[in-house]
Amino acid sequence: MSSEVSKTEVIKKYTEGIDELVRIARRWVSDSAIPPTKDALSLKCEELFFKSELSYQVSTAELEIIIDSIKSRILSRYGILSELLDDKSINEIMVNGPDRIYVEKDKRLVKVDDAFTSEEELEEIIRMFASDVHREVNEANPIVDARLPSGYRVNGVLKAVALNGPILTIRKFREREIEMSDLIEYGSITKECANVLSALVRSGYNLFISGGTSSGKTTFLNALTASIGEDERVITIEDSAELVISHIENRVQLECRSANSIGKGAVSMEQLIKTSLRMRPDRIIVGEVRGREVIDMIQAMNTGHDGSMSTGHGNSIKGMLNRLETMYLMDSQVSVNSVKNQISNAIDIFVHLKRDAGGRRRVEEVAELAGFDGRDYIINYLYKANEEGVLKHTGNSLRDRERLVRAGFKEVLISA
Repeated sequence: MSSEVSKTEVIKKYTEGIDELVRIARRWVSDSAIPPTKDALSLKCEELFFKSELSYQVSTAELEIIIDSIKSRILSRYGILSELLDDKSINEIMVNGPDRIYVEKDKRLVKVDDAFTSEEELEEIIRMFASDVHREVNEANPIVDARLPSGYRVNGVLKAVALNGPILTIRKFREREIEMSDLIEYGSITKECANVLSALVRSGYNLFISGGTSSGKTTFLNALTASIGEDERVITIEDSAELVISHIENRVQLECRSANSIGKGAVSMEQLIKTSLRMRPDRIIVGEVRGREVIDMIQAMNTGHDGSMSTGHGNSIKGMLNRLETMYLMDSQVSVNSVKNQISNAIDIFVHLKRDAGGRRRVEEVAELAGFDGRDYIINYLYKANEEGVLKHTGNSLRDRERLVRAGFKEVLISA
């Protein structure tokens, strides 16, 4: 096959013919008394093509593309996405309309030379993903956000609200949990800083992880949970369950639920945080705060659940603090100073992550939230990345050392 032939352009050129042969093949499958084998299906696809008028219209290079396209739609439930889903080197699949498919592979965004034949075909795939988790997606409810049984996170938006066609995003997760040692090896964090954060987690400091989209917040949070004692009771609360804390037996996993087609049955993160307080948790881990649930998260951290953790979108530690204030004030009548005081009492340590231009996810800042002076936060930076992106200790000691000392880590974070 000529390398100059674009699969995307071939599919766009022969869309009607491909769709017609796919319909005929599917009808043959449904009419078969016994479900045909994959080999039989493959042969049938070739037979249908060579009997069709389309076979006389295409070049030799186009012929192979069209036959493969028909087979992929018949042999696999998820059609042209099946190969991408099976590729373990792909972390994320992004479909921006029928003929713009991108993947994140080896930390780089790559455009895939393939296409759906129509917006309708792409929307049918979105509906399949929704049906896998017993969700409905339609004109009245055009957005679906779900976790598949495989653990993949799927977000689909129909063309009713997406101006450039249906949008589908699939985030895949590794079969093996990423450990802190992996992050050290990748250069995401230094061994020294990792050991310090592990001691802080073990000692029961409340941690908050901030960063931009796809900066690795959930992955980093999951790696940190390995430092939680096996004898503790941990409750995780997420929009879509992604955390894997396999070493703790006494754990409860709670997941939000969207409303059904008639607007009933929704379970919010705010509700789950409130109910988790009645489950006798040692620690509460909130996947990501985006709105009014921040009030309940702050209250939980302020009411004796030491060692709790959460994540949020922010462009720096200071930026994340401003966002937390904004989210808190959206559903509260208290003063800004009161909110700042509550936040400073609740969160002990901030970790900020960044994804650099090369796609590497790394720790940019680690700081102690040392209090509130009546006007602003007192931020004690412990680690900062230099201009080369290397994480360095600032030389500052941790000010609130009581829990570290009590847990047997009295030598950690003392300046020379």
